[in-house]
Amino acid sequence: MKVCLAGYNVDTTVLSDIETKIGKREDLTPEVLSASYARISRDPRPIDEIRKSAREEVEKSRKSNSTIIFKMGHHSVAEHAVFNFDIIGVSRLAMEELEKFRLCSYTEKSQRYITLDNDFIIPEEIKNSVFEKLFVDTINKQNEAYFKLLEKLKVYVFDKNSELAENPKNHNLLEGWAKEDSRYVTSLSTEAQVGQTINARNLELLLRRFASHPLQEIKSLGRAIYEQVSEVAPSIILFHKANDRDQNTFPEMKKLTEKILASASAYLPDEKSQDVQLVKYTKDGDNIIAASILHVSSNLPYEQCSSIVENLSEQDRKNIFKTVCQNMQFYDSMPREFEYVNFTFNIALSSACFGQLKRHRMSTITAQPYYPGLGIIIPESIKQIGMEAYFKDIINKTNDAYNTIYKEMPLAAPYILTNAHRKRVLIRVNARELYHISRLREDLHAQWDIRNISASMSQQAKKVMPLTFSLIGAKDKFNEIYKKVYGKLPKITEAALPGTKKIK
Repeated sequence: MKVCLAGYNVDTTVLSDIETKIGKREDLTPEVLSASYARISRDPRPIDEIRKSAREEVEKSRKSNSTIIFKMGHHSVAEHAVFNFDIIGVSRLAMEELEKFRLCSYTEKSQRYITLDNDFIIPEEIKNSVFEKLFVDTINKQNEAYFKLLEKLKVYVFDKNSELAENPKNHNLLEGWAKEDSRYVTSLSTEAQVGQTINARNLELLLRRFASHPLQEIKSLGRAIYEQVSEVAPSIILFHKANDRDQNTFPEMKKLTEKILASASAYLPDEKSQDVQLVKYTKDGDNIIAASILHVSSNLPYEQCSSIVENLSEQDRKNIFKTVCQNMQFYDSMPREFEYVNFTFNIALSSACFGQLKRHRMSTITAQPYYPGLGIIIPESIKQIGMEAYFKDIINKTNDAYNTIYKEMPLAAPYILTNAHRKRVLIRVNARELYHISRLREDLHAQWDIRNISASMSQQAKKVMPLTFSLIGAKDKFNEIYKKVYGKLPKITEAALPGTKKIK
């Protein structure tokens, strides 16, 4: 056996220092990895020798990439080339577009832990227009409200949690709770920053979508990213320009939808529908998962496993689930068989909450634009400090500005809306992913808004599949939930969880 570390992420400053000391090197590009791995299927040499050849002949590697990836259609080869980007000074609204891409990694500046400044972007569509003063004045009012709320909320949080406040080590935590509620009054134009890791295949898709996007900020972000990679990896980023599919499909669909809705106006639902609504799910989900577990544990065809499960007693079905989950710990994923059943939820949620839900990229998430008609989410703490009327006044001024801008610039108007404003999201998750969401987002350390949404999703799913979701819940409640099902605590060894004390 031979294992070689072929490469890893290296800071570009280090690469520049290397080139300064030893001169320009053509092989300092991830293209050589994608080219060498692309040859594995047809070249009998050991992989490390193929990589050596690719490094020595960079231009040949680039031609190989173009041939194999684009002419032969093996696009997955581009996934071996990976890039890291520091993305700074983009709006929260633009961040939602950036983080739509599923097979990428993001770590974003958190408005929950960092005190916001008065940094915000003025959209190009609004800059130098008749709406610029209205836009800036409104954002300034929001930011002024943020600091006013923050000071009052700090006092409230420290007083409410006086025992925690006695220890200075907890002060950052308590201040964070004040910040996370204060930010509900700040806008989607607030500047944000993110570290992104993305492979070349997904990067090309991102660039094409951004080039086709109607907002100038998104177009500019795409161009800036392309400028960073075009010289480093020209052979694996080719289809990056705007195209008809990405540029025209949504506007055309919007026109058709308006036409359809105009003739169906009598059937339009109430705007104030249930916040979290389970609209569709796999029927007989408990049985499907139980049958898939029998299937992987036997040599029987699935149809026969399904028939067997349907004729089992309720206790026997419970035993299938209890057995497959009995050795789990709070950090374990559910078995892959739990992916065979799905749930679709329609959720009306705040921007602050969506910022966390969107991170569950293994789900299928599509969203409507932000819409003031759906109302807002006001943190309970703001009501407790007697600032609800003040908060609503800022929101009313924001809505007035939005409505004024929307008449002329409907695409740019959402920049002025706040983290409290809501939109509707359609999210499809399998049972395994819903467990993950529940574990993370219902935990004691999770933010209250996403905790409420996640808990509602879990409760509704458990009603229709009680066996499947017998262990669902927050990770900090895992032991308690496990004990209700099994009558004992889960066995945790120091080997399984280093540094953690054994449960007594």
